[in-house]
Amino acid sequence: MSGVRQVAGERQEFVVAADEARERLDRLLARHVPALSRSRLKALIEAGQVTVGGRTTTDAGQKVHGGDRIALVVPEPEDPTPAAEAIPLDVVYEDDALIVIDKPAGLVVHPAAGHWTGTLVNALIAHCGTSLSGIGGIRRPGIVHRLDKDTTGLMVVAKTDQAHAGLSRQFADHGRSGPLERAYVALVWGRPKPDEFTIDAPLDRDPRNRERIAVRAGGREAITHVGIEDSFLDGLVAQVACQLETGRTHQIRVHMAHRGHPLLGDETYAKGFRTKTAKLPEAARLALEALGRQALHARLLGFEHPVSGETLRFESPPPADMARLIAALRDRSEA
Repeated sequence: MSGVRQVAGERQEFVVAADEARERLDRLLARHVPALSRSRLKALIEAGQVTVGGRTTTDAGQKVHGGDRIALVVPEPEDPTPAAEAIPLDVVYEDDALIVIDKPAGLVVHPAAGHWTGTLVNALIAHCGTSLSGIGGIRRPGIVHRLDKDTTGLMVVAKTDQAHAGLSRQFADHGRSGPLERAYVALVWGRPKPDEFTIDAPLDRDPRNRERIAVRAGGREAITHVGIEDSFLDGLVAQVACQLETGRTHQIRVHMAHRGHPLLGDETYAKGFRTKTAKLPEAARLALEALGRQALHARLLGFEHPVSGETLRFESPPPADMARLIAALRDRSEA
């Protein structure tokens, strides 16, 4: 089975070797078809795109046998045109060139596998009509930067190609020679030391799990500046300000976990810290459960208007659920 090519639209066939007998079907495919993530392969199995011994199977955990003939069909990639959807937007600023919104938790920025509808792009198409920049492509019209699905806060979207080009240059420069500013507030486990520090650690896809990002030598440059703003419960939890010098996927979440201080509520990078939840006072524990996501908010966004040249700067306080968690932590700390 080694060396099987992954070509969309083609049927791939191979015979299971004797030493691969009794292995799970999804694991077998993941090892020998590295071009596809295990979650993608599992989805293909469940969609009936895999046969074992000539019979279609939808069981990703099915055990294979030596000599089984496996066939995999990878459909041609879809590129559906996003449709307008009446999703409410918290518009902070808008003119003919751009729009700044305060993104809520749970809103995916643009359509992708598993999220073809209900995204920020769908909402923007409904709000802006045909005035979104087309530079980002059919799935990402106007999108210059992103926030994770469950990260809240400020985002700017281009409504014209001129605005898109101007904003993209600023984000590519990461504010090193211009007015671009991006700052976040986060709640982390433990109190980092010293009070101010910089994390300079390259990031790349985790080879063991493509849905995760990891600090890896040879990865893309990633720099986060961190400052302590408050500390709660004798250092059990800290509130930190994070300023990005680069903008990589999951950057703050991975960098803080790498430092040993993952974000509260982060199910991907703070699994080893779940037991610490029991040390929280009841009000804070309930507030964290209600939050149901990583405690991270993009509270500051500044940039040069790509048309007028004016420096714009916007601030957003933490949303109500995160504010309740901070209040519960502070209330007990000051008791």
